[in-house]
Formats: sequence, structure tokens, C-alpha cells
Amino acid sequence: MSNAMVPMLLLFVLFFLNVPIGLSLIGASLYYFIFVSTAIPMNMVIQQFITAVESFPYLAVPFFIMLGSVMNYSGISNHLMDMAEVLAGHMKGGLAQVNCLLSAMMGGITGSANADAAMESKILVPEMIKKGFSPDFSAAVTAASSAVSPVIPPGNNLIIYALIANVPVGEMFLAGYTPGILMTIALMITVYIISVRRGYKPSRDRMARPMEILRQGVRSIFALLIPFGIILGMRSGLCTPTEAGGVAVLFSVIVGLAAYRNLRLFHIPLIIKETVTSTGSVMLIIASAKVFGYYMTSEKIPQKITSALMGFTDNKIVLLMIINILLLFIGMFIEGGAALVILAPLLVPAVVSRGVDPLHFGVILIVNIMIGGLTPPFGSMMFTVCTIVGVKFQDFVREIWPFIAALLIVLFIVTYSENVALILPKVLGYKTISDKAKIREKASSSIIKKPTSNSPNYTVLVKRGV
Repeated sequence: MSNAMVPMLLLFVLFFLNVPIGLSLIGASLYYFIFVSTAIPMNMVIQQFITAVESFPYLAVPFFIMLGSVMNYSGISNHLMDMAEVLAGHMKGGLAQVNCLLSAMMGGITGSANADAAMESKILVPEMIKKGFSPDFSAAVTAASSAVSPVIPPGNNLIIYALIANVPVGEMFLAGYTPGILMTIALMITVYIISVRRGYKPSRDRMARPMEILRQGVRSIFALLIPFGIILGMRSGLCTPTEAGGVAVLFSVIVGLAAYRNLRLFHIPLIIKETVTSTGSVMLIIASAKVFGYYMTSEKIPQKITSALMGFTDNKIVLLMIINILLLFIGMFIEGGAALVILAPLLVPAVVSRGVDPLHFGVILIVNIMIGGLTPPFGSMMFTVCTIVGVKFQDFVREIWPFIAALLIVLFIVTYSENVALILPKVLGYKTISDKAKIREKASSSIIKKPTSNSPNYTVLVKRGV
């Protein structure tokens, strides 16, 4: 094995030893620059580490992390849960359906699968168990539904991918809605089928009347408006993603203090602590991934992977299938955020060269790594839920497979139907690579030829001086 590939092997060894992602990336990178490529000065390596996070758009990350924390303490999350209960409590599966719908609503708030999984494990799972759901099933539903959160805007993964792939953050946010909604529908159908077979009952005796839904909608209006306000602000050009995050935090604080009155002064240190801790973890991964990317660039690994994939097949459909299988396998071992920052720079050039739009590939990549977070042996949401709920690993695995199958169907749809995956960006004017190619082809085929003397309109054109 070439010395240049030793850092890659070392990285996976550190992963298996449960070394934190950021430290694993740093350790593998330092091995390369200290023992393999000694010609590169160490101060250049340190410079890569520092400059990785010196980017104004990355300020959006701590703002959106703080937004999730503020909304949890301000009671906005509880109002979202009440809204989800009114909408889905009458369905077969009751609170399990509420669990799925709440994750979709929370996607625009927490932006983190693990945060959503932890919150619902503490709030909803005990109630589900009281209503007769088994702890194993409750844990599986919670973990599966948490995969929806980072897909629906403004998830942090959407922001990070947009910055890596150089696509507009606003367009990436719009692209997240359709797969997120499809994932929610697929999970709710799965819950319905299992609930019918096992006799799980609704949490409400009847469907909510329109006036009841309207009243709850009015009570939850502030929570419901936040994701739409963020998207509207960016689409209209009123604010950047960073400014949208800051405004959303300020709005949530005002709502928590004045409208719902659950936010207290003693919550502020807790919010700041959670924000700093989570932001530090994310930024450490981004910075260390930048250094690791410097190693891969030095050894031309992205170009080698692109060449290998291109040499294997010229068919875009087959290429996407191979990449999906690769991502699902990697997702079993690497946490979603780390997988994103490592794999996106490697794979985006390969798929773009085969005509796959980078926005479309972003949807595929993020949905895929979220499914990976549910799968053994190292799925991050799996470990979060099993630890909090206290279920055995093997019992969780037995219950999670139907939900993974449902999400894989959604992954197949968004992979091979660009029009479905990008329906919202396209409606609002986004042009994909294939759309631009069709426009160029149409323009080249519609060039007007100069009329000849045999043309019926030649005389008319001459009289007009054409």
C-alpha cells in the first residue's frame, strides 16, 4: 500500500476506536504532513486549519444552532407538538404519527438530527410508552423521523453543502422541502401499516374540526412562520443566510419573552453554553476536514476518484447508483456532518462532469447520509435514541428496518427524478445543468438563415432594407 493512502486507513481506524471525528481527521492529516510529505511547511498546514472557518457565510451555523436552543427553551417547540397532535393524532398510530410530523416541523428549527432525536426521546417517547407503544418501536420511530430534520430548511447540512459545492444557500433550502416532505409521508405510511397490524390506537378519538385546527394554528403561528420567514427573506434578497439566522434568533427571543412567556433570564447561560458547544464541534470538524482535504488535494485523490468512477461507467444512472451504495456504506461508520464535509469535495466534480446538477446531488447526498445515521454499526441517531430510551441495540435494529426501507424508496425517487427533487427551485426559476443544455441546444437550432432570392419573402425583405 502506498504511503499516501496510509492517512485514509488511519482515519478509519480512529473512527472504529471511537476517537471524535474532528480529532480523527486532525490525527490522520498530521501523520501525512509530518511523516509522508515533509516538504510542505507545517505553518502552511496550520494556516489551512485557521482559514477554513474564516468565512462570513459560516456565521450562519452558530445562529441556526442558537435558534434551535432558543425555541426549545421558549416553548415554541411545545406549540409545534400541539399543532402536530391536532393534525395527526387521529390517525392509526396516534403519537407515532405525531412523532413523524413533529420532526418535519422541527426541521426548520433544530436543523440537527441528533438534537431532534434527543428532544423527542425525552418528550414524546415516555408518552408513547404510556399509550401502549413498545419502547423498541418508539425508539425506532423517533430515530427514523429525526432523519427528516436536517433535510428540511434551515438545516446546517444544507448550508455546509451549499458552501462546499458553491451553490446558492437559498436554492439549497428550497430543494430540501420536497425530499423532506416525501420522507415524512413515507414514514407516516410505514407507521400506519405497522399500527394496523399491531393494533396501536390513535391518541385522539376523532379528526380535529377545521375550527380546532385554526385555533391551534393561531396559537402556533409564530413557530410556523419562522422557517417561511427565513426562506422569504433570502429569496427576496432582504437578507443573507447569516442575517436570516440572526433575525430568526431575535424573533424567537421576543416570542419566548412576550408571547409565550416561557423564556427566562436563567435560560440565557444554558442557551449560550449549548450554542458554543455545538458550534465548536461543527467548526472543529469543518476546520479539520479542510486540512484533511489539503492532504487529499496534494495527493490528487479527488481527481483519482473521479477518473476511477468515470472509467467504470459513462452511464449517469449507473454512476448515481454506485455512489448511493458507497454513501450508504460510509454512512454506517461516519457521522453525517463529517461524511458531508469529507465526501462532497470528492464527489461533486465527478457527478457534475456527468451532467448531474450540484443542487440535485446535494439533495441525494444529504438524504443518503441521514439514512446512514440510522444504520448499524455506528449510526449516530441510533446511538442517541438507544442511550436515552434505554433499549437494546438488537431490539432497535429489528424495529428500524421497515423505516429504512421506506426512506430508501424516497432516496430512489429523488435520485432518479430531478424534476421531483428540485420542483420548488425550478418553479422559482432555477436552471439545472440539463435545463441550460436544452436552452443552448434550442438557441443553436433556431438561428435564422439569411433569405435567398428563391424565398417567398425575399422581395418584401429587400423593400424593408433587411
